[in-house]
Amino acid sequence: MLFCFFSFDGFAQEKTKKELKQERELQKQKEIEALINSKNFVFDAEKAYPQSTRMLNLDYNTYFIKFTSENVVCDLPFFGRAFNVGYGSDGGIKFEGKPENIKVEQKGKKYLIKTTVSGTNDVYDLLFTIFYDGGTSVSINSNNRASISYDGRIRAPKTEENKK
Repeated sequence: MLFCFFSFDGFAQEKTKKELKQERELQKQKEIEALINSKNFVFDAEKAYPQSTRMLNLDYNTYFIKFTSENVVCDLPFFGRAFNVGYGSDGGIKFEGKPENIKVEQKGKKYLIKTTVSGTNDVYDLLFTIFYDGGTSVSINSNNRASISYDGRIRAPKTEENKK
């Protein structure tokens, strides 16, 4: 009889699946907030949304934006209309530059990060919409190409990525 009494007490202390899920979500939210506050993260693109065409899945997770408050490196594919692109370019959105006028704001259950980056041949306006679970949408507007959006996730940079 005593054994049953003590075993019920032990079960009462365990957390429910719902409580465990809420704790994991809260932990993920804190990790995402830390990345945003540090202004040091990597966006891995998974889907592209060109203007006036359908969504495209991006394979192999090789497309990215490395974002810090000092430098942005972008290597994304481009699908859409280009107005003034140099002859012989590979057609992707590839640039590196210092972000200017970084604005971070929280709206509901998401963060918005707006910035402008001057590349070698163009100026890019970036708008990151980052949700608490790490899901992210990025819109890129430039002078020489139609706007395009990407969906993916943000994460902390790996140590070898910080060196590059």
